[in-house]
Amino acid sequence: MGDDSEWLKLPIDQKCEHKLWKARLNGYEEALKIFQKIKDEKSPEWSKFLGLIKKFVTDSNAVVQLKGLEAALVYVENAHVAGKTTGEVVSGVVSKVFNQPKAKAKELGIEICLMYIEIEKGEAVQEELLKGLDNKNPKIVVACIETLRKALSEFGSKIILLKPIIKVLPKLFESREKAIRDEAKLIAVEIYRWIRDALRPPLQNINSVQLKELEEEWVRLPTGAPKPSRFLRSQQELEAKLEQQQSAGGDAEGGGDDGDEVPQIDAYELLEAVEILSKLPKDFYDKIEAKKWQERKEALEAVEVLVKNPKLEAGDYADLVKALKKVVGKDTNVMLVALAAKCLTGLAVGLRKKFGQYAGHVVPTILEKFKEKKPQVVQALQEAIDAIFLTTTLQNISEDVLAVMDNKNPTIKQQTSLFIARSFRHCTASTLPKSLLKPFCAALLKHINDSAPEVRDAAFEALGTALKVVGEKAVNPFLADVDKLKLDKIKECSEKVELVHGKKAGLAADKKEFKPMPGRTAASGAAGDKDMKDISAPKPGPLKKAPATKAGGPPKKGKPTAPGGTGSTGTKNKKGLETKEIVEPELSIEVCEEKASVVLPPTCIQVLDSSNWKERLACMEEFQKAVELMDRTEMPCQALVRMLAKKPGWKETNFQVMQMKLHIVALIAQKGNFSKTSAQIVLDGLVDKIGDVKCGNNAKEAMTAIAEACMLPWTAEQVMSMAFSQKNPKNQSETLNWLSNAIKEFGFSGLNVKAFISNVKTALAATNPAVRTSAITLLGVMYLYVGPSLRMFFEDEKPALLSQIDAEFEKMQGQSPPAPTRGISKHSTSGTDEGEDGDEPDDGGNDVVDLLPRTEISDKITSELVSKIGDKNWKIRKEGLDEVAGIINEAKFIQPNIGELPTALKGRLNDSNKILVQQTLNILQQLAVAMGPNIKQHVKNLGIPIITVLGDSKNNVRAAALATVNAWAEQTGMKEWLEGEDLSEELKKENPFLRQELLGWLAEKLPTLRSTPTDLILCVPHLYSCLEDRNGDVRKKAQDALPFFMMHLGYEKMAKATGKLKPTSKDQLLAMLEKAKANMPAKPAAPTKTTSKPMGGSAPAKFQPASAPAEDSVSSSAEPRPDPKKAKAPGVSSKAKSAQGKKVPSKTSLKEDEDKSGPIFIVVPNGKEQRMKDEKGLKVLKWNFTTPRDEYIEQLKTQMSSCVAKWLQDEMFHSDFQHHNKALAVMVDHLESEKEGVIGCLDLILKWLTLRFFDTNTSVLMKALEYLKLLFTLLREEEYHLTENEASSFIPYLILKVGEPKDVIRKDVRAILNRMCLVYPASKMFSFIMEGTKSKNSKQRAECLEELGCLVESYGMNVCQPTPGKALKEIAIHIGDRDNAVRNAALNTIVTVYNVHGDQVFKLIGNLSEKDMSMLEERIKRSAKRPSAAPIKQVEEKPQRTQSISSNSNMLRKGPAEDMSSKLNQARSMSGHPEAAQMVRREFQLDLDEIENDNGTVRCEMPELVQHKLDDIFEPVLIPEPKIRAVSPHFDDMHSNTASTINFIISQVASGDINTSIQALTQIDEVLRQEDKAEAMSGHIDQFLIATFMQLRLIYNTHMADEKLEKDEIIKLYSCIIGNMISLFQIESLAREASTGVLKDLMHGLITLMLDSRIEDLEEGQQVIRSVNLLVVKVLEKSDQTNILSALLVLLQDSLLATASSPKFSELVMKCLWRMVRLLPDTINSINLDRILLDIHIFMKVFPKEKLKQCKSEFPIRTLKTLLHTLCKLKGPKILDHLTMIDNKNESELEAHLCRMMKHSMDQTGSKSDKETEKGASRLDEKSSKAKVNDFLAEIFKKIGSKENTKEGLAELYEYKKKYSDADIEPFLKNSSQFFQSYVERGLRVIEMEREGKGRIPTSTGISPQMEVTCVPTPTSTVSSIGNTNGEEVGPSVYLERLKILRQRCGLDNAKQDDRPPLTSLLSKPAVPTVASSTDMLHSKLSQLRESREQHQHSDLDSNQIHSSGTMTTSSSSTANIDDLKKRLERIKSSRK
Repeated sequence: MGDDSEWLKLPIDQKCEHKLWKARLNGYEEALKIFQKIKDEKSPEWSKFLGLIKKFVTDSNAVVQLKGLEAALVYVENAHVAGKTTGEVVSGVVSKVFNQPKAKAKELGIEICLMYIEIEKGEAVQEELLKGLDNKNPKIVVACIETLRKALSEFGSKIILLKPIIKVLPKLFESREKAIRDEAKLIAVEIYRWIRDALRPPLQNINSVQLKELEEEWVRLPTGAPKPSRFLRSQQELEAKLEQQQSAGGDAEGGGDDGDEVPQIDAYELLEAVEILSKLPKDFYDKIEAKKWQERKEALEAVEVLVKNPKLEAGDYADLVKALKKVVGKDTNVMLVALAAKCLTGLAVGLRKKFGQYAGHVVPTILEKFKEKKPQVVQALQEAIDAIFLTTTLQNISEDVLAVMDNKNPTIKQQTSLFIARSFRHCTASTLPKSLLKPFCAALLKHINDSAPEVRDAAFEALGTALKVVGEKAVNPFLADVDKLKLDKIKECSEKVELVHGKKAGLAADKKEFKPMPGRTAASGAAGDKDMKDISAPKPGPLKKAPATKAGGPPKKGKPTAPGGTGSTGTKNKKGLETKEIVEPELSIEVCEEKASVVLPPTCIQVLDSSNWKERLACMEEFQKAVELMDRTEMPCQALVRMLAKKPGWKETNFQVMQMKLHIVALIAQKGNFSKTSAQIVLDGLVDKIGDVKCGNNAKEAMTAIAEACMLPWTAEQVMSMAFSQKNPKNQSETLNWLSNAIKEFGFSGLNVKAFISNVKTALAATNPAVRTSAITLLGVMYLYVGPSLRMFFEDEKPALLSQIDAEFEKMQGQSPPAPTRGISKHSTSGTDEGEDGDEPDDGGNDVVDLLPRTEISDKITSELVSKIGDKNWKIRKEGLDEVAGIINEAKFIQPNIGELPTALKGRLNDSNKILVQQTLNILQQLAVAMGPNIKQHVKNLGIPIITVLGDSKNNVRAAALATVNAWAEQTGMKEWLEGEDLSEELKKENPFLRQELLGWLAEKLPTLRSTPTDLILCVPHLYSCLEDRNGDVRKKAQDALPFFMMHLGYEKMAKATGKLKPTSKDQLLAMLEKAKANMPAKPAAPTKTTSKPMGGSAPAKFQPASAPAEDSVSSSAEPRPDPKKAKAPGVSSKAKSAQGKKVPSKTSLKEDEDKSGPIFIVVPNGKEQRMKDEKGLKVLKWNFTTPRDEYIEQLKTQMSSCVAKWLQDEMFHSDFQHHNKALAVMVDHLESEKEGVIGCLDLILKWLTLRFFDTNTSVLMKALEYLKLLFTLLREEEYHLTENEASSFIPYLILKVGEPKDVIRKDVRAILNRMCLVYPASKMFSFIMEGTKSKNSKQRAECLEELGCLVESYGMNVCQPTPGKALKEIAIHIGDRDNAVRNAALNTIVTVYNVHGDQVFKLIGNLSEKDMSMLEERIKRSAKRPSAAPIKQVEEKPQRTQSISSNSNMLRKGPAEDMSSKLNQARSMSGHPEAAQMVRREFQLDLDEIENDNGTVRCEMPELVQHKLDDIFEPVLIPEPKIRAVSPHFDDMHSNTASTINFIISQVASGDINTSIQALTQIDEVLRQEDKAEAMSGHIDQFLIATFMQLRLIYNTHMADEKLEKDEIIKLYSCIIGNMISLFQIESLAREASTGVLKDLMHGLITLMLDSRIEDLEEGQQVIRSVNLLVVKVLEKSDQTNILSALLVLLQDSLLATASSPKFSELVMKCLWRMVRLLPDTINSINLDRILLDIHIFMKVFPKEKLKQCKSEFPIRTLKTLLHTLCKLKGPKILDHLTMIDNKNESELEAHLCRMMKHSMDQTGSKSDKETEKGASRLDEKSSKAKVNDFLAEIFKKIGSKENTKEGLAELYEYKKKYSDADIEPFLKNSSQFFQSYVERGLRVIEMEREGKGRIPTSTGISPQMEVTCVPTPTSTVSSIGNTNGEEVGPSVYLERLKILRQRCGLDNAKQDDRPPLTSLLSKPAVPTVASSTDMLHSKLSQLRESREQHQHSDLDSNQIHSSGTMTTSSSSTANIDDLKKRLERIKSSRK
């Protein structure tokens, strides 16, 4: 038993690994107990057993193993870390458990595997089990199959991947072991239960007996859809729901849901792909060309055998398809045709979508081959074309099919129609949009009138199928002309049709009368919307013509007719009537007269041709009346216009009669059923009169009316041809003008561009300039609709003319075409169809480009040309390519059929001659533009090979390839590219160039898409391998693309895809994914009002119109629609409406106003920080240039692409300045509404504005400066501080503009510089402006010098950088400048300094030439006669100082004083006129920077008062008595207001005058030594310490360096300071008030003092250093332990980082830390460990272990280790619970370090099980209280989320956080959006500022402090008392009086001075104090100081002057003393004389 006692003492984990089985058994039992007790799945306990679980299951002792398995099962079920063990444990179960004889062991093993699947580790488990199937031990194989079967049965086929199991099934059926075969049979039955017949093909080759047995089993299976009985953790809620449903007794719904699951698995997916290309007979291509048909047959039979494989591997089948196509098309042997067709069928079936790229080549050939009569050939061809159809889309082959429809052969027509019918059956409403339906219906309608009955029947069937698929509503418009018999026949066919898509489509067809089809609804969110339009009542048009509503015609009101029977059918019938064009035979003149006489008064007809014009006029008036009263149906239009044309007709000489005549024509056209026949009668006359000065307008009106009646395209064509057939230039130009206008009114729909173009060319060549001008104007209007492609027609015009055309186009650029207001007429079928078509994503601009007639070039692509392109000689290849380029150039726009060209060009893309590759790429670019969107069908066979070229090693080739890909993508959209495996195959190639280019391209395109094909996921594995690529650029590009992939695929899918990677890679990638998740942009929102379609055609989409002409005819009427459901803007095309809610890839470069609705600046988290990092790390160019080069502009463009709206970016980088103006206008509009965005992109905005400074256009510059003024005002309001990066890349360029010749610009620039000082420290501005004085531009030098003067005047001397001396020397150089203005400016600036600084200026300037010096003295004398100017306000500088220490950038957002701007302006306006009186106001403040200034020369002085220079007369006297008396040690006697008195005394501690400081310190010491009084210091400790170390710094930097000063004085001051401190740090309650930042600076000061060698040399120096030592110990012991420890850590970090700091300094800091470590055992409980660990974490982040090891000394790393070790020792494992403040613990080195230490210490200590149980118990209580807390917090967050209670919620959350400062609200924020998180944080900050602001006002004073953050009191170096000439002493009241006078001069009311509200309160302390330098606190504390000084002066006034109860008001006392002052001034003047 001795042994037993040994192992019993061991901790559990050691027992579990013990060599004795009993020990292990005991260990497993105890572990099991622990596992059952731990309630928290995230408990750190679990992690201890991570490495042991595998040993639990693989134990060599069977009994022990059983217990181990039990424990492992509990572990896997409950531990959150269990997933990490999946691989090793399951593989252990497979190899060591499944072979056990005990059934219990096997059961537990299976349970463990299933549990792993439940915790989402299914893939890993399945992988291990499948490996187990290869094991030699049959027992293991059986158990693995059984486990897989159970998993499938319980979890279902969604979780368990069937493909790999089915793959191994046939092998299992062949096993020798019966048990394996039986188990295989069971799993096959289970699989069949899930996927039914999809399992048959893979098992078709197993033993027939087995197959028969399986069939029998399968038949017995229940038919219902199976459901999973067990769910993953993430699906457990679903399980609960399911149970509820079942308990409710209805699982119908569940059944419905899962019903969809069954057909999910496609047998095809389960098959292995077979590679057949290599198996083709070697001589196949020769044989297939052989003369003998038997040989050809052999070749085809060989292929037939190969293509019988049900799934073929992807490859390049182009040659094979070409060969088969040739046989089908050309072979005379019909048997071979049938055989080749079968082979094509096999290929199409085996390749599926991968065959799509070849479909276009084969379809026309097969369709034309239908001329064969033989049934077997026809059947083979039908099968082939049907199989091919399934590999592509109807859209892609529509061109080819429609081309064949016009064939003369009836069989071909019949078979094509039947093919269309069969194809339609596969379509749904969404895949058969109107744009496709329209051409097909048009072609089929011709066929239903065919002479051959079989053709008619086939067409009926096709139309019937279409009717069934999309419903009557969609088809009816096309069937308007069909008579009833034929219509009935179509409907009859439609009822017989069985659709492939089953019930749903049929159902839709039944309901089609009333409801939008489900299919369509799915496809477009706007379907319902459309329906309402379709049914709407006819719109009563403004002109009384027949109801003119079309499908999609805009209803007047939003309310449609009830969608019941009558309403909708009524409209439909009307539609049937209306759609018909009014066709009318030409009537003879007699018939016309007869008809006219019926409706016109007889007198009217008689005098029509009277010779008296008055009679004719009267006749016309009657005629007009008659027409106005006529009813539309009764009006004989043709007869009436014939009457009008009767002699004198259009030759009428009297203009009044003529005007009437033309007006009547317009009336007839508007009111009657006006036909083209009637139009032809009058048009000639109208064109003749259009140029007439008096009648022209009437002629135009009449034409417009005719255009409305007969449609604009027809009318325009007639009018144009008539105008240009005559010679009258006036008529020609007016006709062109009319047409320009008409196009705007009617839209562009249906116009024949080409016909116009020939007329326009004629006009352009006209000699008359008016005609040319009109033609150019017309072109401009056309450009609006057609886009830049229009220019192609005029490239051969003369350069002068071309430049005029370009200028016109330029004017139109960026404008949207107006919405059509006319022509929503009865005939506009063409328009309406597309107009209401919401299902068609790529139908928009295409129509416009489709108007451009496309040339068929396939006949020019001859076989000779193709063989030329493929020739061996490169010169001939080049010739071939040149020819192709020529053909495309000549054709301009081409049809998609380009014969063999794609194959030929594809071959050239990998040409060895790179010049030819580039030429090919250029041709392909041309091709894309020429073919427009139809280029889509070539994406797979030509587009993807272009992508391959992106892998070329030559840069220029890659660039050309990228340009080509972009040109293609612009036409096709991205869908075609992302579909299928092609793109992922490209990414798979390990070519670094290809990878980086392709990823870059995707990163650019993906963010613009609203949805992507699912195939995108195929690219992910390759993206991951790119992230780990050897090439840094590839990795970088992959990282850039990662967030955009995630944007479309979601984090879950991406994370899941890492499952198959190596563990190391997986961890790295998951970290990257987390990072990407944070930066993931939102998907582009569905544009609310715009068509977001890829605009097609050759027009680059950015110029495409908003309302494409197809919709123009139906677009909205002029007035906005009242219906809110419709698109809001009046002129938005109806297509735009339907685009809402549709997932359409939004084309980025749309230039539409409607597209501009979203935010213009997108907030990218950490975007700006990342850009700064990149610039720092030199990853991008530093923004530094003399003139901007292209690479800078490109770089900025790229950086902007992620955070600026695309359309705005296009405007910003446009070549035309007007677009820049537009962009600036937009930016101004969005400035207020998008503050966050503007600040997020501020660096980019400023950089872009610097580019504008280099433009020559003044208007842009003015606009830019205007924007900047607003921008900086906003930044100031937002309390933002410019970063160094923003400043350095902007200010130098702004300063260039200060030298502009235009005065107004210079003024603006100065105003901006003035505002910038409020968001960027003036001292840093000083350096930039100083640089500006070195410019060659004298204006710039002068302005910069003036600006420097203003800065000194406003901010005092300490803005001068690097030191006042150096700065002034620089300025003084300019006194000798050759330019007078510069000399003056330099002199004025130095005079300003003199006014602030006195005679010391001469010392600072150094030696000047005599001439310069005399000029300066003269100027100073002159200025002395005026009242001197002095610093307005000392503004706190260096706000950036906090940056180095504080990681919290919010610290920087402190706003400078509110009223600074106006004061600065005042100062500046004065400085512009140096002669003007300079009345400048001033205040007294402590100026920190002066004290902290590191140069030893500057002595701080009391600023002079605004008065005559009294200094000359008053000698400085030491501290005046009255002051010292006033601040007597007896606080109480003096004044009840203790706090303000203490403030005042503390302010004197930091005084530059040693005596003042000593006095103040003595008084404070007195207070500190009296116990009862010491309490008064509470609340002032930080303030006092700040003042103290400021004084230390002052001594160190200034006093010690001053030779004149007695060193005894300094020693005396030191001993006062140290004595004071020791007194303070003995009072523990006060010592603990010191905050971290202040302690850090204090320790810094003390250690610096200890190391000051100058002190050691003094005789009492050693004593001082000893006292400092003692003080440091006191500080360490008595301060708040958390604060001091934190301060030391930060100090150590800073000292190690600072290169300048001595190693001795760091060593002393470490010694302090060691001392703290020794104190830790006593103080550990009072320390906030979380904060300390956060500091250590930050330290370790800045100094990773490797970096620390590189330090010269080993002390830092030892110090850190000692500290951590001590903490671990004292806190034990609990220390790991204190990492709450660290954001991403996983990345923290600290956690890992602590874990290691813990493990180490655990190994050394005894069993801790007792402690654990205690801990478990405490956890329980904690958990229950946590639940309450969580409920409470959840309630609060609910409030914040609701609109009404959001404020209340935030207030509650603030209170709660205050009460429980350690509460963790992170879990609640984690799942919310980034926006919500920042909203909550911002809300809390605001409340905090409000509350703390109110709460901190000293109650005793009753006065609100003026917390102007940056206004800090100035130090007074010698508080010189002012005596008058008689030497009398003057009391402090005099100062007060002066202050009052000053205040009055400045217009400040004395009485109100104390009631000003606080501007910003930065006194609130954050819940977690960030360690920042104490300078931050100075802002707040010192503003209080200043105020206390003022109050103190009040108290003097009270005590000295007003002995009564103090009722006298201040203002009265001030007036009383003004006279006194005046007298004194007079006295002084007289004495000086």
